Amino acid sequence: MSSSKSSSESLHRDAGSGQFTTKAKVARDPAGTTTEKRGGGSTNDTHRSAETGRFVDEKTAKRSPGKTIKDS
Repeated sequence: MSSSKSSSESLHRDAGSGQFTTKAKVARDPAGTTTEKRGGGSTNDTHRSAETGRFVDEKTAKRSPGKTIKDS
């Protein structure tokens, strides 16, 4: 049996760095993190809101760098 993670598992990222983070960090700072499903595929370097998970444009990402992450 494989010990790899399920493709439906949720992963969390820090809005400032874009690095993966823990559920504990999400609980402490939900507005500074975003949750995504594992294995979602490439989003071609677009930006997302850490608060809503929705895609945002480059201009919005530059205005709010601490509240957005860059997907790749």
